[in-house]
Amino acid sequence: MMKGHRDHPAYWAFAVHRLSGLVLALFLPVHFYFLGRAIKGAAALDGVIAWTDNPLAKVAEAGLVILLTAHLTGGVRLLAVEFLPWRDWQKTLIVLTGGLSLGAGLLFLINAV
Repeated sequence: MMKGHRDHPAYWAFAVHRLSGLVLALFLPVHFYFLGRAIKGAAALDGVIAWTDNPLAKVAEAGLVILLTAHLTGGVRLLAVEFLPWRDWQKTLIVLTGGLSLGAGLLFLINAV
């Protein structure tokens, strides 16, 4: 079996984009559940807000920001692949977008604490 294509940064950018989209799609029902609870009244909203104050929720929110940023930058990368000719510097952009995703999540986490 040929697996040499998995050594290319573009393959990993593709995989991260697909996996982040899948996890974000799985997150949406949870998000809508908590949104539905929050609009039922002040007591329900206070319960949701109290739940989001725990450290595990903060880490999960930072992970969500990382996934959103990774999915956004992966989508922009796909647009660049579709509409621009391939250049070697695009490998560098793949790495930079990964760093941007992690940086956004870490900034969110620092701000949340």
